[in-house]
Amino acid sequence: QVQLVESGGGLVQAGGSLRLSCAASGRTFSNYPIGWFRQAPGKEREFVAAISGSIGYTDYANSVRGRFTIFRDNAENTVFLQMNSLKPEDTAVYSCALSPTRWAMGLMTSRSRYTYWGQGTRVTVSA
Repeated sequence: QVQLVESGGGLVQAGGSLRLSCAASGRTFSNYPIGWFRQAPGKEREFVAAISGSIGYTDYANSVRGRFTIFRDNAENTVFLQMNSLKPEDTAVYSCALSPTRWAMGLMTSRSRYTYWGQGTRVTVSA
């Protein structure tokens, strides 16, 4: 069993920054890819970023590439999402998820690759 707990959300003005954290327990964390997804009101959940296990390959949605950075600290069983230059359209509930599969570039954007999900943390960006 895996537990994922997100933190770091909040209210920020456009152009500001936030750092989200995803703390994991219950499994050998460093072996598995972690993804961040978000869901805005009235919209489907969408992929934001993902990072592989020990090597650290990354992938990003085009909408956040160059503004967001995903990285991990395996010693602390935590994955981070650094979000800079935030825009009102980044407003959403952000959730992290763990994939029990191997990293596959281009395929980690799919929700179906992830089995374990956190409860989410809300990010609100004001204009």
